[in-house]
Amino acid sequence: MRSLSPSQVLLRAQETITDFFNCVHFGFMSIDINALTYYRGDMDSHKKEKLQKFEEFVDLRLKPDLVRAIAERDKIFEQQKIFSDLKKNIETLENNGVTSLRAMVNLGSEVYMQADVPDTRHIFVDVGMGFHVEFTWTEALEFITVKQARLDKQLEEYTHLIASIKAQIKMVCEGIRELLQIPV
Repeated sequence: MRSLSPSQVLLRAQETITDFFNCVHFGFMSIDINALTYYRGDMDSHKKEKLQKFEEFVDLRLKPDLVRAIAERDKIFEQQKIFSDLKKNIETLENNGVTSLRAMVNLGSEVYMQADVPDTRHIFVDVGMGFHVEFTWTEALEFITVKQARLDKQLEEYTHLIASIKAQIKMVCEGIRELLQIPV
């Protein structure tokens, strides 16, 4: 994946905010809570049980699943950004023929120290599970290309999962509406 343009970043931010808003507030549910309590009053116990099960399913299963899926998708967006930045940095080093480097390194808790890198032709890349592998620039670029393709596929899978969960929530809401016989 290439670096994101400002419009792509804005679009992704809007998607995330919309997903979060829908997840927390369920604006698409369009069932008034007062109407729910009003309609509940004149229901038989069998319908009340079904309604309770539908509500529990949405609250205890679908909402948490949606929150988790959105969080995982956001982690993938972050990884894509990291690898995109790394690719740009490697290409910049290659294009400028940089063989040594002086940099400020974050030691943690925003504590920095100055570091001299005598040979920049080999870099360590986090390959996952806490492992870092030493690569040449060419090897690192090949790894990043493969990693980005895998991240793109994962992103697509999570996007489909989120859409599926939203569809399930909408279907359950329609079931509740039908059970309560609320007009659309």
